[in-house]
Amino acid sequence: MIISFSGPAGYRCPDPLNPCFMIGIRTLPRLSIPFVMLLSSAAMAHAAMSDWVDNQGGRMRLVALAPDAEGHIRAALQIEPEPGWITYWREPGQGGIPPQITPAPGSGVTLEKTGYPIPKPISVGPIQEIGYDAPVTLPLDLRVTGKAPEKLELNAFIGLCKDICIPFQADLSVPLPADEQPTSHELALLDAAKALLPEAPSSDFSVESHSISADARSLSLRLKLPDASGKAPAIYVTGPSGYVFFQQANAKREGPTFSTEIEIGKLPQTYDIKGKSWGILVVDGDRAMETSLAFE
Repeated sequence: MIISFSGPAGYRCPDPLNPCFMIGIRTLPRLSIPFVMLLSSAAMAHAAMSDWVDNQGGRMRLVALAPDAEGHIRAALQIEPEPGWITYWREPGQGGIPPQITPAPGSGVTLEKTGYPIPKPISVGPIQEIGYDAPVTLPLDLRVTGKAPEKLELNAFIGLCKDICIPFQADLSVPLPADEQPTSHELALLDAAKALLPEAPSSDFSVESHSISADARSLSLRLKLPDASGKAPAIYVTGPSGYVFFQQANAKREGPTFSTEIEIGKLPQTYDIKGKSWGILVVDGDRAMETSLAFE
């Protein structure tokens, strides 16, 4: 039995006929879901950090610095699941809820990018998920499009799961005084979060070639890896919104060269891959690389 969850702004599974790549679903053993939604305008701990907002499965808070001369705001969403609970990567796998972060309407602030530290595969019975079972901080790149606001306000919506799955939503706010300097603690927190992001392609770690089969059921990859020996790397390919592919076949490692095929499965009806770009994350040992795959 499959049940889809509808969240903010019409959030639904992109393909109701394809449970392997649904977002926000649980099979029956995990679907005794008390819908616990916490809405809170958090009070300020100090100039650039909100109070924690608590939920049954964990807590989260916002950290932000005042806009720089170009209107760029450095910020981060801290998420701390309770022991035994998990939260999710930007594409959660076969179940779960991806983070959604939305600046307050009319605030003059836009979210340009959310960064995701290296996730891990998490098995919940037969369900394969992708996420975090420990505290995680998501770096946020925001931009002021008009007059700098006196405070940064945004809505954060995440999933926290254990035996049950709890959607967790909170309104978070921190003041942005232009004349106040950030503390060393705030800067260290933001710098540490950024340092945990996957690296860009480099001379010793990259995608050398990629191609998709004529029936769009398999993606062939040839990678250059930083280590000439070791196990097969973990590979996550993110396709259309709501779809992530990570099952490998015919993997072969020859020194720093690694070739494999990623099983694609079913894509949305009428989906045309021509001209599209997908994302790819490769985790090899203690290094990870993230880039995009363009399809002509």
